[in-house]
Amino acid sequence: MNGDLAALAEIDALVTAHPAPGCEVVICPPAVLLHPMKARAGDAIALGGQDCHANRSGAHTGDIAAGQLKDAGAAYVILGHSERRADYGETDAMVAAKAAAAHAAGLTAIICVGETEAQRDGDETLTVIASQLDGSIPEGATAANTVIAYEPVWAIGTGRTPTADQIAEVHALMRERLAGKVQDAAQVRLLYGGSVKPGNAAEIFAVPDVDGALVGGASLKAVDFGPIIAALAAA
Repeated sequence: MNGDLAALAEIDALVTAHPAPGCEVVICPPAVLLHPMKARAGDAIALGGQDCHANRSGAHTGDIAAGQLKDAGAAYVILGHSERRADYGETDAMVAAKAAAAHAAGLTAIICVGETEAQRDGDETLTVIASQLDGSIPEGATAANTVIAYEPVWAIGTGRTPTADQIAEVHALMRERLAGKVQDAAQVRLLYGGSVKPGNAAEIFAVPDVDGALVGGASLKAVDFGPIIAALAAA
């Protein structure tokens, strides 16, 4: 729940600073900003939603269908974010159903997985990630319609970041786990998310099997997000 119409000026600044960034840039704003943001972003930046309902339509007051996101200009949608899982009790099965709906509407699903601090401290990280991947990815997922984002819950907004070795271990597991489950698994984009900042972006992008980032707070200002884009373009 960040941003308003005045914040669209950040899009102008981002496009001006990185007119040809050399990598794909996606911004997932609150749904009310999708349509006006599309007019400002043009073809330079793709847009996405922050969530969608599993049904195509119906009496689900306050929810948004994947087709409605598509109609408003979205090409992507984030699903299974740790805040949705924690605050709304979303299960892997619910995430998979939403991802299937996103695929049916022509959206690329960014499916999030990640462990809590207690799970990390209990040496359960790889077990948790494997289970979430198995349960959250629907049939028909391909490298073209699915992106996986690893977001260690304990690192989101805390300033704490896993070591390069910890990130590499999880991303290697994800790549291996996707084999046989997702068509063209080797081409599925794997993102890292969790306190990604201009100061650590280059180091994170140098980790094997890290194809990009799911950026939170640092994406709100072009002055912060721009250097992260530049770091990925240079990776």
